[in-house]
Amino acid sequence: MATSNTEEIEEVEGKEHEITNFDEFPPEVLIKHPLQHTWTLWYYEPDRNKSWEESQRKITSFDTAEDFWSLYNHIKAASELRQGCDYSMFKQGIRPMWEDDANKRGGRWLINLDKKQRATDLDHFWLETLLCMIGEAFNGYSDDVCGAVVNVRPKGDKIGVWTANASSEHSVIEIGRKLRERLKITSKVSIGYQIHKDIMLKVGNQTKNAYVI
Repeated sequence: MATSNTEEIEEVEGKEHEITNFDEFPPEVLIKHPLQHTWTLWYYEPDRNKSWEESQRKITSFDTAEDFWSLYNHIKAASELRQGCDYSMFKQGIRPMWEDDANKRGGRWLINLDKKQRATDLDHFWLETLLCMIGEAFNGYSDDVCGAVVNVRPKGDKIGVWTANASSEHSVIEIGRKLRERLKITSKVSIGYQIHKDIMLKVGNQTKNAYVI
């Protein structure tokens, strides 16, 4: 037997009451969890008609844990990006480039992944790196972290964690150690820290590591 219009309206109104009567929800369900910093997601896709800087697109910023997950769950995974593209996540106000005032005296911990690891490790490594950053998990040195970049490339992908001051050895080393621990990188694999200034002035394809752990 078909439901009458009156019954349908009463049913909808009842559901609206259930949704809007917030007193029935515990407070922790309604309150978002603020992060210590506001973070901005950038996306880079190469375009022959634009400069590298012009091809960097600011996607959105967020400052709560819930908004991070809402963003992360609605964008492509790093492993699904076209080759040549990047994601960058930096503290608000810092651009994902060496020349930015917050970055120019710093460097990056660099994790190199071979092509096979795109299917097995890339997304996990990238997510754990992001959670370390937004959760301020770098053993008291999170203020020195500027952001992180994932590069998807034909020969192999890279994840870099950028810090503000390359000469602050203790801070840099502790950040690197926490990154290794969180990503469960085996002792057989070394990761190196490259100073941005050295990358800009490099001769050939290799940049010397300032620190290795």
